[in-house]
Amino acid sequence: MSRLVLATANPHKAAEMRAVLSGLGFEIEPRPEGLGEVDEVEETLEGNAVLKARAVAAAAGATAVADDTGLFVDALGGRPGVYSARYAGPGASDAQNVARVLAELEGVASASRGAHFRTVVAIAEPDGGARWVDGVLEGRIAPAPRGENGFGYDVVFIPSDLGGETLAELSAEEKNAISHRGRALRALAELLRR
Repeated sequence: MSRLVLATANPHKAAEMRAVLSGLGFEIEPRPEGLGEVDEVEETLEGNAVLKARAVAAAAGATAVADDTGLFVDALGGRPGVYSARYAGPGASDAQNVARVLAELEGVASASRGAHFRTVVAIAEPDGGARWVDGVLEGRIAPAPRGENGFGYDVVFIPSDLGGETLAELSAEEKNAISHRGRALRALAELLRR
């Protein structure tokens, strides 16, 4: 299996997925045009990733790959979690979601701002069969946004084991080498090679 259809309509995620999977030898095709959004109605990252992959696999008649990602902040009891993309409400912008997290962390000391990103990547066949893997990146939440690259919460997420830069201060190549999504995609490539 070397051909994969992307389920994401998010151009930032599509670029990251294409960069990593193409580099691992997969032929990547874009999400079919005219396919509407798949409502993320599941309560888990796995459930949403599989839901999206199955919908696109059925529409494209080919193996599809989808992801769902959450930011889990320790001091917020794991929120925003599965609701990360819509934490500030339906249709919220990245900046609005980031602002809500920062507002809820106001007054929380740096040592207590631990967090992790988790990405679940699922592949589905047109017959509905699906498998998934995940990738995790540990870090902490910065007191204010920094950086011009990336998207979502990248401007406030400082990965552990780095020099204190946020994900948004890294180049795309640097981010893909360490990120939760990059880790999950490399795990997917291993799964597909077996």
